[in-house]
Formats: sequence, C-alpha cells, structure tokens
Amino acid sequence: MKTLVTGGVRSGKSTHAESLLSATDPVRYVALGPTPVAEDDDDWRARVDRHRASRSPHWETVETADLPHALGLAATHPLLVDCLGTWLARFMDDRHLWDVAVSEVESAFAEETTRVVEALRAATADVVVVTNEVGLGVVPEHRSGRLFRDLLGTLNQAVAATCDEVHLVVAGRVLVI
Repeated sequence: MKTLVTGGVRSGKSTHAESLLSATDPVRYVALGPTPVAEDDDDWRARVDRHRASRSPHWETVETADLPHALGLAATHPLLVDCLGTWLARFMDDRHLWDVAVSEVESAFAEETTRVVEALRAATADVVVVTNEVGLGVVPEHRSGRLFRDLLGTLNQAVAATCDEVHLVVAGRVLVI
C-alpha cells in the first residue's frame, strides 16, 4: 500500500502518517532535510527530537536529502517519508535553483520527479509519504515562493497519482481520498 498524507502546516499530518504504521515494526522513518535555513535551528532540532521520541524504539530513523534512494529502502521494510516540502527546499538549495531561469529549474525538477516516481513505484513494502498541501499554506508572493509552490504542487500530484490512497489532514481530522 502506498499512501500520500497531505495537509497544511501543523495540521497533524505527520502524527497521522505515524499512526498508519504504528502497529508495524520495524519501520524506516526517513527524515528529508533539514531545510537549508534550519540546519542550525534549535527549534527545528527540538521538533525532530519530539517526533523521534514519539515513535516506536524499533523504528530506524534515516536522515537524507536523497529522496529516490530513500524510497529504495522500502524493499525490505515499510517506510514513512517526511516531508516532501522539506526535501524540495533542500533540492533547490543544493542545486542553487532559487534564482536561475524557471525553464532550467523545471527541467532539473522534471528529471528528479521522474526518479522519485519510479522509485516509489518500485517499492515493494508499504510506503507513507508526508507532504504539505500548498493550496492550504501561506506561500510568500515573490518569485521563489511561487516557484516553490508550483513545484511542490507538481510533485504532490505526481506522487498522488502513484499512491493507492491520499489522506488530507485538516486540524487533525482526516479525509481519505
């Protein structure tokens, strides 16, 4: 089973995603990131530590920015991947894509999206992927904000098309699509 869990910031989407695999041990929890601005952010570290403490001690945590490789880990164990928005920010930063021509960004991103979707399709164990629903979030109205929103929306759609279910979480309530 492949499931995409989406929702706005602080909607409860990560908690819901964890609950989907709570009866499963072991699980590989893939933390995508950290975001470029959060590497030295004590609040970010505290949030990661709180999430880690809430999970089963039998869950293995993998921190990586390589999403296609992370999805390949679902060959042997169920996988929870959190969060596509964090991954996208890191992807754009690592490749210096914030200020290049939109066509260049879209080309690099299309290639990576293909790799992500192929890796997700190849996964043989259960996979739960968490993402931000860009239609529900506040996105700065400048070039980088619009670019990020558009790319994340495209990625969300590609991943959703590959999944068996999509769960929308709003204020802790879940709608299964």
